[in-house]
Amino acid sequence: MNNPDINLILLDISMPELDGYEVARQIRKFNPNVVIIAQTALASSRDIELALEAGCNDHIAKPVNIHALKLLILKYFDKFE
Repeated sequence: MNNPDINLILLDISMPELDGYEVARQIRKFNPNVVIIAQTALASSRDIELALEAGCNDHIAKPVNIHALKLLILKYFDKFE
């Protein structure tokens, strides 16, 4: 909330206190436009579906492949800086 100029969030789904699904839901309450990419070692179709339902725009599996991440970012932004 304190950084409204952020346009991309790489969100780990497995966190100790609050899971990434809930974090995505909370972010969407105050920022419906930021791109949220869920990152997790869990890559089943159900895990991806849960991430999208929570408000994530997309999903990438860990370990993150840098080429795949660049392609995913290009999907949402006109240029890659």
